[in-house]
Amino acid sequence: MILDRFNIIKQSNLNKVFSRVLLFVFILKFNVHYSQLINFEKIAEFSKDSIKSIWVKSKIPKFITPVKNGVTIYHVNYYTKWIDGERIKASGRYYVPKTDNEYPLVIYNHGTRIKKGRPKLQGGESKICLIFCTDGYGVISPDYIGLGEGEKEHLYCHMESEADAGIDFLFAIKELDSILNTKRREELFVTGYSQGGHAAMSIHKKVERDYLNKIKITASAPLSGPYNLSGVQGELMFKEYSQPHYLPYLLNGLNTAYNIWSIDSYYKIYKSPYDSILPKLFDGNHKVKTINKALPKIPVDILKPELVFQYKNQPDFIIHKLLKINDVSNWKPIAPIQMCYCENDEQVLYNNAIVTRDNMLALGAKNVRAKSAGKKFGHNQCAGFSVIYTKYYFDSFLKGSKKGRKGPLIKRALLGIYKLFIKKK
Repeated sequence: MILDRFNIIKQSNLNKVFSRVLLFVFILKFNVHYSQLINFEKIAEFSKDSIKSIWVKSKIPKFITPVKNGVTIYHVNYYTKWIDGERIKASGRYYVPKTDNEYPLVIYNHGTRIKKGRPKLQGGESKICLIFCTDGYGVISPDYIGLGEGEKEHLYCHMESEADAGIDFLFAIKELDSILNTKRREELFVTGYSQGGHAAMSIHKKVERDYLNKIKITASAPLSGPYNLSGVQGELMFKEYSQPHYLPYLLNGLNTAYNIWSIDSYYKIYKSPYDSILPKLFDGNHKVKTINKALPKIPVDILKPELVFQYKNQPDFIIHKLLKINDVSNWKPIAPIQMCYCENDEQVLYNNAIVTRDNMLALGAKNVRAKSAGKKFGHNQCAGFSVIYTKYYFDSFLKGSKKGRKGPLIKRALLGIYKLFIKKK
């Protein structure tokens, strides 16, 4: 009897210990699965006066982009996932307005980068983030997987990983907001320029496909992005092109993501000397300009003729299939979209926006528009004007619009006058 009682007590204690172990494992698993934030660091603070000084040096008109508050910038490391599901580190920046008011959030996706490391604090796209933030928006800007201080390699214009980088950053920022004790409104906007336009569209598409019960996008504004990789944008690879790095960067990412060629055979698809110099150029230590100088003006001239022949003559060639998988030009969005473009864009053909709009409307989407930001501007000049039109568009939702409006007539008129005095570059 005493022995039986001892065994009962012993078993009870074991059950308690076992239950605690299970609870510990559950909690650990819960945290690993749901916690996205790794760490953060304050890297800069800008007062209103310092931002006004930046505006003067950069010739940014205050009547178009008002300076209403200072800005604090944080570098953030967070967890996202690799293509095989492995948990990896990614990084980005969080621009927080110095205000007591609740603020909406913008996900801003940057244009093409190849060199790793943190971007410049006052670089062109950092100024874009400041334009939103100094007027009361919080802004997060993911570096993408494989860039910034992230792990693995960057998969250029790969829809799933671009989207994961932005979505997982958003979850990490929700954790950081509780630490910083910030106050946010419910509105969430998504935008980005060039490759960032493709990334913005990828985030919008994946959120509405996989995260509708967790994330609600108010509106998105992809800008001058290569949405139609398999069609419109692919045409440029056979002509003289100012950005020949685009093709090998894209092929590198596709091969890593889908294992088209083995490691030993991949670089054999390139002509000499590109088969030997491309691995060095794409080691994460070279800038876009350096790589462009080392490549021929017609991008496909780096490839062996048999591969070009397959691409031109075989509709079921694997590259065609994979480009279509990463197109973001043929789906039906729920939240409103405005795509800005410039007709003279020499890097990303403006028909990307036209084809995407037409496809979406044909599928039954509502509130999708394509807007010209200027007929005479090339790719780089187009960015600033596209961002301002986007801000006016986002502002209209904060003022109660459900579908999005063009913005105040007077401001748009002043912007139109300002554009007349900007010389074409």
